[in-house]
Amino acid sequence: LGPLSYFCFLMTALGVTAGAHRLWSHRSYKAKLPLRIFLAAANSMAFQNDIYEWSRDHRVHHKYSETDADPHNARRGFFFAHIGWLFVRKHKDVIEKGRKLDFTDLLDDPVVRFQRKYYKSSVVLMCFVIPTVVPWYLWGESLWNAYFLASILRYTISLNVTWLVNSAAHMYGNRPYDKYISPRQNTFVTLGAIGEGFHNYHHTFPFDYSASELGLKFNPTTWFIDFMFWLGLVTDRKQAPKEMIEARKERTGDGSA
Repeated sequence: LGPLSYFCFLMTALGVTAGAHRLWSHRSYKAKLPLRIFLAAANSMAFQNDIYEWSRDHRVHHKYSETDADPHNARRGFFFAHIGWLFVRKHKDVIEKGRKLDFTDLLDDPVVRFQRKYYKSSVVLMCFVIPTVVPWYLWGESLWNAYFLASILRYTISLNVTWLVNSAAHMYGNRPYDKYISPRQNTFVTLGAIGEGFHNYHHTFPFDYSASELGLKFNPTTWFIDFMFWLGLVTDRKQAPKEMIEARKERTGDGSA
């Protein structure tokens, strides 16, 4: 049951990192239909709002980071940035300024429209039913064990490692690319969120499909995207040129790298 739980965790994570985040929020690469369908299914397993809503909030977060228009403004404290923002109504600035951004490209994708239309039923199936029923049916695992380990525990852990990007990675770590913004490089978050902890880099170069300098050690999401490229399912991977990165480090970095 452990290997299946971890597989479900990785699939869940990729639905957010490679899917809602790097593909749909930032358009940092292009994915062909089979991969988009897989990532949408994986995103439903993540159960962190549908692709449209996740990407909409994330674009607003980048545009208005650490202001009242940021859905999870880290200046309001660790708890708010981590989970508290989900317990309260959005600040009026989030709604008002969010309306000024263009999200039509998201709904132009039939995969995004389909997932949004059938989101609740896809979450029940992908997040709860499949992780519970598959081990029970294939090797006789008890439904109780399968439900609480492969579904509930896996879901709880995946939520928190995602939220740590909004909280810990905006408060703890170094800022080698831009010392004037809040996001940091956080190794712990990188390990949990399969490559999303290079956050100072990501907020400095949000268009980069790797969300980190290529060559940095641990970025499973980038490895996945590169493997999909090798299979012919990914095209147009955007990257920040080395010269641009070095110039930015020199100009605004904190000198830590």
